[in-house]
Amino acid sequence: MLKLLGGLLIIGAGTMFGFYQSMQLSRRPRQIRELIHMLQRLETEIGYGSTPLSDALLASSKSLSEPVAVLFRRAAEYLDQPTGMTTEACWRKAVVEGWRDTAMKAGEREVLLQLGHSLGITDREDQLKHLRLAVNHLLAEEEQAAEDQRKYAKMWKSLGALAGALIVILVY
Repeated sequence: MLKLLGGLLIIGAGTMFGFYQSMQLSRRPRQIRELIHMLQRLETEIGYGSTPLSDALLASSKSLSEPVAVLFRRAAEYLDQPTGMTTEACWRKAVVEGWRDTAMKAGEREVLLQLGHSLGITDREDQLKHLRLAVNHLLAEEEQAAEDQRKYAKMWKSLGALAGALIVILVY
């Protein structure tokens, strides 16, 4: 009876792992879309509203869900603190700290870190160009993430359950 219960728990754990990986694959395109939306709002705030960067980051982050909004909210908080950090350092720190909570991968992170090099140190037109460039890169990443989701989401669900069953067979 205990062997049966242990086997069911192992299969259940494998299945849950597969569903978790599948969920991560489905969260990634959604978070990239939110990131694109955020950068477009930031572009509007900087371009048409002439809003200071920390205020623009904070205002734009209010319409986003938690893992993505935290990146921009932290960047705004770091910019408002009188620590003497550059805009790039504040941006990098916020992205690095908040990244582990997202489902996004290294490609999206690199786009954001590259964007940080130009924020706050160049004129408004150059910042707008860099924001548009980042949006274009993220659109390509979103397409790849959606394709990965279509390819691998179902596979992860099945693979989790099958791996759990394999472990049960090997152990018992």
